[in-house]
Amino acid sequence: MKRVLLIAVIAVMSMASEAQVQTPAPSPAGSVSSTIGLTDVKIEYFRPRLRGRKVFGEKDVMYPHGTIWRTGANNGTKITFSDDVKVEGIAVPKGEYLIFTWPGAMEWTVALYKDVKIGGNTNAYDKSQEAANFKVKSEKLPNKVETFTISIDDIAEDNRSAKVNLAWENTKVGFTVTTDYDAKVMKSIETFTKVNPNNYFQAAVYYLDNNKDLNKALEWVNLALESNPTAFWMLHQKAKIQKALGDKKGAVETANASLREAKNAGNRDYQTMNEDLIKSIK
Repeated sequence: MKRVLLIAVIAVMSMASEAQVQTPAPSPAGSVSSTIGLTDVKIEYFRPRLRGRKVFGEKDVMYPHGTIWRTGANNGTKITFSDDVKVEGIAVPKGEYLIFTWPGAMEWTVALYKDVKIGGNTNAYDKSQEAANFKVKSEKLPNKVETFTISIDDIAEDNRSAKVNLAWENTKVGFTVTTDYDAKVMKSIETFTKVNPNNYFQAAVYYLDNNKDLNKALEWVNLALESNPTAFWMLHQKAKIQKALGDKKGAVETANASLREAKNAGNRDYQTMNEDLIKSIK
């Protein structure tokens, strides 16, 4: 009986030593992610608050100009790329990196750091571990940002680039991440058009939009139409390819065919797009 009681006491003491009171973190965890082209970009960080303090400047501030900052709180900020990218024009292999910064009056120095194990320990910083080091202009914000915020903004229309922005207090800095997805798409086209002929249509659209071999694009859209000859969306793309090839007569004929099928289907959007395409050819 005494032995059972002793075991129970030890178990209760063990549970008590491991249990912790949970309270809100002074610098809560945050994350932001986006797909740029075909590359997944994820940022994980901790978000300090101002709490009436002055953050950046020459004196009596948290992070004086020219001194290293872990770019967040606690373990700093980690950025992950699923593919090789370029950051401010510098080639950076896929993987995980810490973001370290050196705030300045007019510009900041930003570095991507390979050894993520050091976390927010700026004393362990080793310049040989840098994957990239560059300078970016800082921007004065009209409204104060109370909580440190990172965002992925301004994704380009062609999905090849985006801006990573850091904002806190009245300061904002950003750097550009550029991706190259062409090799991936080309390999996908080569692989999947053999598996599913309907993929020829997507391949044709990609070739048209990216100024590749238009004769090959026309060949592929014709192959796609063999299985669905009344597909108004495919006919519309074929007309655009014919126009790009300089075949005005063929483009008008195909656009009119697409227009008829779009009317039959009750699709007003493609009716308008075909009407506009025909006007642009004549």
